[in-house]
Amino acid sequence: MQSICQHVHCPNCGCSAERYHLEDERLIRTQCPHCDYLMIMCSRTGKVIEAYAPGIFSCL
Repeated sequence: MQSICQHVHCPNCGCSAERYHLEDERLIRTQCPHCDYLMIMCSRTGKVIEAYAPGIFSCL
């Protein structure tokens, strides 16, 4: 399985998060270890497959 990892800012809390481009599965997974944010979407259609965004937190 080929994947590319990017370091991005979490859209929920602004802390450092990771975005994985899973080419074989045609998925993009964004996850944040600080606030437990998760979003998995189809890289072809842009449709959200799974998402979890807890309350707004700020990175301290």
